[in-house]
Amino acid sequence: MITNKQILIFKASADSLYASKDYTSATILYFKTLFAIQDILLLEKTGESPKDHNQRFRKLEHNFPSLYKELDIEFPTYRDTYSKLIDKTTCDRIRRIVENDIQKHNIKE
Repeated sequence: MITNKQILIFKASADSLYASKDYTSATILYFKTLFAIQDILLLEKTGESPKDHNQRFRKLEHNFPSLYKELDIEFPTYRDTYSKLIDKTTCDRIRRIVENDIQKHNIKE
């Protein structure tokens, strides 16, 4: 089960990679952080955590439409991390989403 502490560890790791200018790896970890935030919110609301991305999309669409839209818009960027180098501008965009969601959902230890 995901915890706030894990979310903050993922974010700190992403920030470390960002600081070293490894924007592709940082983006991957920012997405991992984003997925973890979404999963913990779904767990709190539904009592279940999604098993995969498809299930996450369906549960978000039903329970958190705004988070669903956010993920739906940015998921192609996540897929790009498998085959492309991610630039700083793109990484900054995902980083801001994660930081906003951490603040909005009061994720802290």
